[in-house]
Amino acid sequence: MPQHYTFVVAFAALLATASPASSQHIHDNDHRDVGKVVFANSCAPAAQEDLMRGVAMLHSFWYTAGVKTFRDVLATDASCAIAHWGIASLLMNNPLAGAGSAPDDVILAQAAVAEARRTGAKTQRERDYVEAVGAYYDNFAATTERVRQAVRSKAYEALAARYLDDDEAQIFSALYIAGTQSQADQSFAAYARSAAILNKQLAKYPDHPGISHYLIHVYDAPPLAAQGVSAAKRYAGLAPDAPHALHMPSHIFTRVGAWEESAAANERSFGAAVKGNEGAEAYHASDYQVYAYLQLGRDRAAQEVIDRVMKVQVSPPNLAFIYAAAAMPVRYAIERGDWKGTAQVPVPTDGTPFTQALVLYARGISAARSGDAAGADQAAAALDERQKVLSAAGNIYWAREVEIQQRAVTGLAAIAAKRTDEGLGMLRAAADLEEGNEKHIVTPGRIMPARELLADMLLEAGQPAAALKEYEASQIREPNRFRGYWGAGRAAEALSNRDTAVMQYRKLVAMTKDADSARPELAHARAFIGQ
Repeated sequence: MPQHYTFVVAFAALLATASPASSQHIHDNDHRDVGKVVFANSCAPAAQEDLMRGVAMLHSFWYTAGVKTFRDVLATDASCAIAHWGIASLLMNNPLAGAGSAPDDVILAQAAVAEARRTGAKTQRERDYVEAVGAYYDNFAATTERVRQAVRSKAYEALAARYLDDDEAQIFSALYIAGTQSQADQSFAAYARSAAILNKQLAKYPDHPGISHYLIHVYDAPPLAAQGVSAAKRYAGLAPDAPHALHMPSHIFTRVGAWEESAAANERSFGAAVKGNEGAEAYHASDYQVYAYLQLGRDRAAQEVIDRVMKVQVSPPNLAFIYAAAAMPVRYAIERGDWKGTAQVPVPTDGTPFTQALVLYARGISAARSGDAAGADQAAAALDERQKVLSAAGNIYWAREVEIQQRAVTGLAAIAAKRTDEGLGMLRAAADLEEGNEKHIVTPGRIMPARELLADMLLEAGQPAAALKEYEASQIREPNRFRGYWGAGRAAEALSNRDTAVMQYRKLVAMTKDADSARPELAHARAFIGQ
């Protein structure tokens, strides 16, 4: 990795240095506009501005700045127990990511809960808030994250039921219900329950940052994404200083293929993340931005984003950073069909089994597309090793994702070895499995959608009709993808279906009107349309 600019995100150091004498209010440095909330409390009047700001930051997942702001509250009013609740809530990290709190953060959060209990809030409602977040951390070491998510959701549902007139309790309950959604549940039942609560609150508080934020999350799935467009367009303007608020609209923009909007949102998010010393958010935004630029044919712009963010170091590393750092170089090579470049991307030695699998998956595709059946087999074997490690660790979601990759690469290896029917069958199984396992929020999309890959291989196997059907099916879940339009156009050409080919190529050319690369696919599409 190139020379780095260091962002320090160490909560222990932050908490240790915060004191009434030394505390510098973080909102004095471009952190003021994070939206407005009303959170009833019994803390001192002098602490109210910071307290409201801290709750707003919690609603936008602004972890470092939020913890610092709640420490500012305690510097003003040491008896403000609800500020400890805010710190413990922020240290849960993203409740929809499934990763949970980091070990060091658990220690800090449990200390915050204990201090809130010792301090004793002046109202029963505030004490109940403390117990709701405490439910997540109590018995932490003896439970799994999935169990903790369920316990947290039930605790906040009970809180919301006890205080029916407390709209903040309703909103937080909706968030934690959404956190129980399984990516394998294609009914999206938890998301639907959450959305019902949030939309009721939206009618009361159209400018509440948390409501729009959480609606984006609950609509972040292919069948639901269109319902999230209004929230996506609204949210960034509600908390324009919060890096995550500037990024989140791109979750919906990605789902509907609005690449210009996604790239612009993430450019703003990157700038706010750098200004706010949020290095991991800078990487997360950049991964989404790179993905968008590659669909637009703006390859030089994508490379510039990668080069820029790779100068940012995150300490300590987290999921958003580790994933994006591994994914971006692979995306850049594989989306451009650069099989030689893909093969040269190194497997991260300091990554996780599933981030290592991203690179191994791409290498397997590269080897097979280059006719190297043995290389593809090696990649499949390495993927199988990672899948077993993840399964043994109980990491069900990522084990399934790597299983999909392993099946796909095994199928590609079979095709490269001239066992075409066998390979196509394995690719179809991988595609079906992938569509039953929703993508994780850490990523804008898979390195290559399995159904699109199946379509590529059907086309190369001389089955253009079957290929076109699979391309069109993939486009429903993954709209406006460069390689999806390109592949569908080629399949239609092979079928002498000029109307469909022109339709697909016109969409590709219109989408890439500002392309900064000379991809041969674009030259072909333009020439075909002009015939």
